Amino acid sequence: MSQDQHLHIARQWFDAFNEHNLEKLLALYHENAQHYSPKLKIRKPDTLGLIKGKNELRAWWKDSFDRLPSLQYLPQNFIAGDTAIFMEYIRKVKGEEDLTVGEVLEIKDGLIVASRVYHS
Repeated sequence: MSQDQHLHIARQWFDAFNEHNLEKLLALYHENAQHYSPKLKIRKPDTLGLIKGKNELRAWWKDSFDRLPSLQYLPQNFIAGDTAIFMEYIRKVKGEEDLTVGEVLEIKDGLIVASRVYHS
């Protein structure tokens, strides 16, 4: 895939996430996609921060959307490569301090196969 196609997927990802549209978001992922997040490690220590498959992704994001109805991601920067795109964004939740986040989406055959979140 081209860098432009990866950028298009990233924009679709932000649209779906900020709409809190689970099905639209999950449609961007491969059935066996993996996701790592420090927030997962804190909220669900048994996962060690890693979940696998759309069912676990659905449960994680549904919980996030339910707990944090004001959750929004404001894109700041994109760096697209041949197999992945790095996204920098601001995590905004009413009543919480803004958090700068970096996330890498690994993409194969037009679907996200892995994602990894970085923040302090």
